[in-house]
Amino acid sequence: MLSAVSRPIRDSCAPVLDRCFRLVPCLADPARRSSLGLKAALVTLHLVFVGVIFLFYSELIEKTKHEPWYITFYLLLFVATLVQYFITSGSSPGYVLDAMRHANERNALFQKISTTSKQPASSKNGNMVITMEGSRSGRSFSGSNATSWTKLVLDLYPPGTSIRSLTCSYCNVEQPPRAKHCHDCDRCVLQFDHHCVWLGTCVGLGNHCRFWWFICEETALCLWTGVLYVAYLKANIALACYLILTNQTTYELVRRRRIPYLRGIPERVYPFSDGVCRNLYKLCCVKASVYNLERLPTAQEIEEKSRPYTCLDFLTCRCCC
Repeated sequence: MLSAVSRPIRDSCAPVLDRCFRLVPCLADPARRSSLGLKAALVTLHLVFVGVIFLFYSELIEKTKHEPWYITFYLLLFVATLVQYFITSGSSPGYVLDAMRHANERNALFQKISTTSKQPASSKNGNMVITMEGSRSGRSFSGSNATSWTKLVLDLYPPGTSIRSLTCSYCNVEQPPRAKHCHDCDRCVLQFDHHCVWLGTCVGLGNHCRFWWFICEETALCLWTGVLYVAYLKANIALACYLILTNQTTYELVRRRRIPYLRGIPERVYPFSDGVCRNLYKLCCVKASVYNLERLPTAQEIEEKSRPYTCLDFLTCRCCC
């Protein structure tokens, strides 16, 4: 029955989804949709955590007025972290196929120059380490492109290494040392470190430095944000404990002078307090009831509460009972 109900819904949503996929082709791939969703979730998480601090931590706003450099550096770190995140996630980790294509192009150029000029190419003709090492080996790349790449890879291993043990069973290409096939990217990655789900790509030879900078900036941002949260919670926990121990409400603390039944009472006198221990007991151990209403203390009780503490009062725990 549920499938019969859901089928018309799917049929009605199909044209809308097709239109969305045509407008944004990357959404048609489930893997890319998942990657974009994780990126959006990570950015939202950053915005929420930082936004909560600015919305509820009033002391931070006051500090911004007196020390603008403090919040400026924090926001710069926040923006730099997000920028570094997108740079790292959009960078290539260095795929074996790209390295092979680059080596083949250089080999074809080398053969063309050798054919036209009849002169040996200079040994200083490579930006990639594997290309330079292949040039130093003195081998002649006269075979096909695949054979040229195979010779390059074999030069990086000890003599006698079987080419079959170096071939990736998924990509069917020879892997240089430290390369590995990533099942998430479905490609072989040079100097494979790991596949980062939050970045949506692998960490390898091409983006390891960018990933390291992102981790450093993210760690600094998390520590700084944690310090702000600890300061915010510390202030709020201290205030909550103070209100509980003196049996006050936030409204009575903030609006004390405007509340009629508190106007004639001295500032340091808490009319509804029965002592620290009894206040805690009533809050934590006594079952609350809407019919358990508190009465206003009499003038004599107010005078007794406003009496200064003496050494005997401390010995008899007057403040606690």
